[in-house]
Amino acid sequence: MKYHALNPELFQLNRKRFIREMKPGALAIFNSSDLMPRSGDQHYPFRQNAGLFYLCGIDQEDTMLVMYPDCPKEGCRELLLIRRTNEHIKVWEGQKLTKEEARAASGIEKVLFLDEADGLLNELILLADGIYVNTNENDRFVSPVETRDFRYARSLRERYPAHTLYRAQPLLKKLQMVKSAYELELLQRCADITGSAFRRVMDFVRPGVWEYEVEAEIIHEFIRHRATGHAYQPIVAAGKNACVLHYLDNNRQCREGDVLLLDFGCEYANYNADLTRSIPVSGVFTDRQRAVYNAVLRVMLEAKTMLVPGNTLEEYNKEVGKIMESELLGLGLISRDEVEKQDQNKPVYKKFFMHGTSHHLGLDVHDLCLRYEPFRAGMVFTCEPGIYIPGEGLGIRLENDILITDEGPVDLFAGIPIEAEEIEELMHAGQVAGLVN
Repeated sequence: MKYHALNPELFQLNRKRFIREMKPGALAIFNSSDLMPRSGDQHYPFRQNAGLFYLCGIDQEDTMLVMYPDCPKEGCRELLLIRRTNEHIKVWEGQKLTKEEARAASGIEKVLFLDEADGLLNELILLADGIYVNTNENDRFVSPVETRDFRYARSLRERYPAHTLYRAQPLLKKLQMVKSAYELELLQRCADITGSAFRRVMDFVRPGVWEYEVEAEIIHEFIRHRATGHAYQPIVAAGKNACVLHYLDNNRQCREGDVLLLDFGCEYANYNADLTRSIPVSGVFTDRQRAVYNAVLRVMLEAKTMLVPGNTLEEYNKEVGKIMESELLGLGLISRDEVEKQDQNKPVYKKFFMHGTSHHLGLDVHDLCLRYEPFRAGMVFTCEPGIYIPGEGLGIRLENDILITDEGPVDLFAGIPIEAEEIEELMHAGQVAGLVN
């Protein structure tokens, strides 16, 4: 991995927190992600299963974690199983983790190779009263692709039909929503690298550059800071492209008078940042662009103040909708008559702001969460209102990452330019420097 080695205390803490939530006498098994085939003899870049990484920090395929806190067999309360290296793998793929390296990374004392653990794993399962399995439980997306954990859960049902299977995801969601100090340090690192990339982009953008060139500037800055790469496929959308919420082509030339919407974030040590900025390609907003920009910024600044303990996503989004409605009225995009006649289940503001304002952030960009749980200190949310006006070829979205604390919201992107005047000043300085060079 490109990133610096992490403190194993992070994963030891996470395992302790998970074990406290387990049923007595139960065992938990987590599997790594699959290597996904790209072609006949290649794979897509490996991305570790978030649950397994959260609990042991091993960033390698063919890994299994077993936790059995009530195990009567000595030395088997935590067990890490890893892939054995051979000479062929060393030549073609490089050295895989040794037992000593896996022990140091995870803080787990008992490490075995997968091919020597079948008998022991069978014994532990037969000793256990039930088994926690880590199937994907994203309530907004049903994947047609079976995960390694899903296949393993099915094999457990076939081999051990009298055992009870428990769901690990509700426990992970409860735990991963609230970040530890170790995780907050990693998330701040992600934010800092992403902010550095944004500053680089402001120096680079001018009329005539292409969206894909801007994307190249972003990934350059990520990799030079030891990030793995993009947290998600970046959106670099000039002019009317910004009105496509998940625009990914990034193949249009940026022209004088365009506003360029940038939605990107780096992944570092499997943790993520999520930033959005909208900047004038020419270096100066028009009066109309500035009016829409400042409206979005006011919504964002007010929304941030509501990211406090005790609030809920449902109430939060309702209040943000009211603020956005007021701003759209001020911009002349909706009328008072439309507001008075609107269906409360289909508010009129959704015509110009059709997505939610916030989502959890962590090991996934849309991180695990219990959607209806009240906000708590230690949670990290994005805050990303936007206004999209296809008829004007204008889309503006602004997004920062916010830590909820008992003392008030903490912006992980504090210090990263967001005010229109500061954006213009910095872009002007970058464009002047570009002309000189």
